Amino acid sequence: MSLIITRRAALGVALAAPFIRVAAAQQTFEWVAGSVGGGWYTMAAGLSALIKDENPELQIRVTPGGGLANSTRVNNNQSPMGWGIDAFAASARKGEDPYTTKHENLRSLGTGYSPTEHHFLRHKEAGPTDMRAILTQKGLKLGVPQRSSTDEMTMQRILKFLGTSPERIRDEGGRYQTGSYADIASAYTDGQVDYLYAALARPAAIFTEVAQGRRGGALVEFPADIRKHLADTYAYAEGVLPAGTYPQLQTGPVNVTSMDSVIMVHAGVPEEVAYKVTKTLIRNKGPRLVAIHASMGAWDPATSWKYTGLPLHPGAAKAFREGGGMPA
Repeated sequence: MSLIITRRAALGVALAAPFIRVAAAQQTFEWVAGSVGGGWYTMAAGLSALIKDENPELQIRVTPGGGLANSTRVNNNQSPMGWGIDAFAASARKGEDPYTTKHENLRSLGTGYSPTEHHFLRHKEAGPTDMRAILTQKGLKLGVPQRSSTDEMTMQRILKFLGTSPERIRDEGGRYQTGSYADIASAYTDGQVDYLYAALARPAAIFTEVAQGRRGGALVEFPADIRKHLADTYAYAEGVLPAGTYPQLQTGPVNVTSMDSVIMVHAGVPEEVAYKVTKTLIRNKGPRLVAIHASMGAWDPATSWKYTGLPLHPGAAKAFREGGGMPA
């Protein structure tokens, strides 16, 4: 009898052991995204669920963030993963404006995950229709995302190019209102501001909601000289909001400035973790990523690894060599 009990006990330990090892091996990582309600937050939440589905030992917790601050947060390992903007991540690595120190701990899992178009919306009865005239008018009431965002930094760069600033807008009796995407969308809908600016992957939820709301509006094209200035000076790209992206807000294609999203990780993220995350993304390219956010349909592993703004994490390089067309 005691021998049977001993064998049963041993069998129980053997059966339980794998579960003990899985629990002990589970790792949790924080992914700093964008504002709640924005494309980055939605995409990070969807990708974290996908990664966990295929890698139960990996737990990813999504937290709000902003394009400018995320680079520093990941570099300092406050959040070992995060969304970044290609041009700003490269500036952070070099310690160039708006950063003051070199962010040498930044690595990437590639780029091209979500082309991000800059949207500028005006109330149809708000006056000027040209971006330059709008942004230089007295009494301008403009809603822009929070100060830690690449959106707001871009707007400041545009204003500087036009010879104005947030301070001048306020001094001339206008309003330069910052806040979360939800906050500034509400401010626009309620009439607190007449213009709404944000850089989000299309179709952006806040603009879709505004289009369906009582106030409506019209998207404003970025003048060619502004697009060129941002591209030549700060390495932005030129993009377009195709006709039909927001049927109620546009009558045809709208030329805009654009950026792209890069997944940043801290250099200390284990190679195996970076490999598993990147491999999962490669394996699910196409419909599965589109189901998370339509903008991710543009992602191509064959070009993603070519981004030179940050060093590619060794784990990501391994995954791209296996399934992304990266040479050995």
